[in-house]
Amino acid sequence: MDIIQLLPDSVANQIAAGEVIQRPASVIKELVENAIDAGARHIKILVCDAGKASIQVIDDGCGMSDTDARLSFERHATSKIRQANDLFALHTMGFRGEALASIAAVAQVTLVTRRAEDELGTRIVIAGSKVVSQEVVSCPVGSNFLIENLFFNIPARRKFLKSNSTEMSNIMQAFERIALVYPDVEFSVYNNGTEMLMLHPANTSQRIADVFGKRVTQQLLTVDADTTLCKITGLVGKPETAKKKGSLQYFFVNGRYMKHPYFHKAVLSAYDRLLPDGEQVSYFIYFTVNPEDIDVNIHPVKTEIKFDNEQAIWQILMSTVRNAVGHFQLNALDFDTEGKPDIPVFNLGNKDIEEPRIDFNPMYNPFNVSSDKERKGESSTGNVGNTSAGFSFQGRKARGWDDLFPAMPEKDDDDMMLPFGEEVQPSAVETEEVEVPSQSIHREAQPLQLNAQYIVMPTDAGLMLIDQNRASQRILFEQYMQAIQTHSAHTQKVLFPDIVQFSPSIAADLPRILEELRMLGFDVTDLGGNSYTVTGIPSGLGGLDAVQLVTDLVNTAAECGTTATEEVYTILATSLAKKAATPYGEILSAEALNSLVDKLFRCSTPRYTADGKLIYDIITDGEISNRLK
Repeated sequence: MDIIQLLPDSVANQIAAGEVIQRPASVIKELVENAIDAGARHIKILVCDAGKASIQVIDDGCGMSDTDARLSFERHATSKIRQANDLFALHTMGFRGEALASIAAVAQVTLVTRRAEDELGTRIVIAGSKVVSQEVVSCPVGSNFLIENLFFNIPARRKFLKSNSTEMSNIMQAFERIALVYPDVEFSVYNNGTEMLMLHPANTSQRIADVFGKRVTQQLLTVDADTTLCKITGLVGKPETAKKKGSLQYFFVNGRYMKHPYFHKAVLSAYDRLLPDGEQVSYFIYFTVNPEDIDVNIHPVKTEIKFDNEQAIWQILMSTVRNAVGHFQLNALDFDTEGKPDIPVFNLGNKDIEEPRIDFNPMYNPFNVSSDKERKGESSTGNVGNTSAGFSFQGRKARGWDDLFPAMPEKDDDDMMLPFGEEVQPSAVETEEVEVPSQSIHREAQPLQLNAQYIVMPTDAGLMLIDQNRASQRILFEQYMQAIQTHSAHTQKVLFPDIVQFSPSIAADLPRILEELRMLGFDVTDLGGNSYTVTGIPSGLGGLDAVQLVTDLVNTAAECGTTATEEVYTILATSLAKKAATPYGEILSAEALNSLVDKLFRCSTPRYTADGKLIYDIITDGEISNRLK
């Protein structure tokens, strides 16, 4: 008996849809690209429940006849390809004829369309690749696609869709990639009846500003090169705007978004020795090449593109970006003195110039301040702080203050305010047996700081080396997690609130992230238009850039892409602890060293940081003896 048989068209379309239509964002991408190919100048996108319930794309393009409307949902039906050689002369977005067939296979589709030369249009309804109805209707010129109940006939696929905020973020990301390359087209996006974005026709720079904010375009440099192999235009970031996360990086070729790690390295190579390790800049780079020199058909969603002359284009790209950055670096140094106003010289005439004199008390010593007891003839000792400068500070006791606060107890360094503005209550970790190294620490010995980076402590087995930055990270991480779990985070209001603007794709996922940031002690308010104001940060983080801190945390949470609240809290607490931890190079007092060591070994896991890095290690007596042989 034969076991190989042809699949029914409906099953084949569902299999194809698995490659082309992965989520609601894929539907948006395919329909908007088709609208652009149809010559649309105004495109309206309406989604409900992040596309799970419905997606509607309305355009004013050329429209379709009744026959074309029916054929457009057939598999491999296309107006772009007539023969195989046409694949290497593509000037449009879609060409394989899979998009509408794949969408119709996994959703309920209603299309209303009309051409300018037709008096009446066509309305066609398809569900699961089956035509339900087709009729003549009155409608405007263009196409109106309504996609409802995506994956209604594939419950397993629908079950694996993410939360509404995550799916909306993916929709906005797909939309950004199209809107950035067609600035002359007007776009509008609505979610559940609320306007998410309205983009009017503009140039490339203005379109970037409309999508990501004016602050982004103020940090960009223009690149422009025209060679026989390709034409390169766009904008790249200034070196000082580099950051580790959240950089906006886009490549486009012939009006199509693409991912290209090889060209990405070319851009970074142009910033050689200008960027700190691990940091990157934003860029928006547009390639125009001969369609015969690229292959866009190597990936189902056409985001990976093969170039015939990759190495030569790599060199052109790197030189173009380096030239733009080099001109900016030179222009930043202004050596032109022409046209500068001369500083007038004060004319004293024949008067003699006298040397200025300063009256001072040669017996005054600012480091020997007398206290009340000294004024009464009593001597006072008690040095405060270090004596490394060759003198000691004498404590001053103000007169009369004790009478104002008779019940105020004195506090030592361990009672200082913690990052969340409250004293840590004795936890189970502190009351029970603390996890300490198997080798006992000599508590009578004082810890020493080595190169402002390590803490050295003697133990019974040898010499313990503690990384001060990682130890501080571990302590702060557990404090942040404890504050989240007990809802005890305190917010410190900032004196001058700052405004931060996120991309539409990040802003779509912000409701979930902002709630988690509030649990950490941040106060971020939505101003509309993807803009937010930072009015408060966790207590104890004074001195840090609030806007940069919030931006980094939001980008970290967005990149992790998880919906598990505990995982997001862990990621945010880890990131925040790294930023607030004691930095390398900071000299600590003896009290601070003791406090850091004590708090470290009160932690539940003092050996490793939250991201698994070693905090301390011990050089045994045997290792020391071997080195000194």
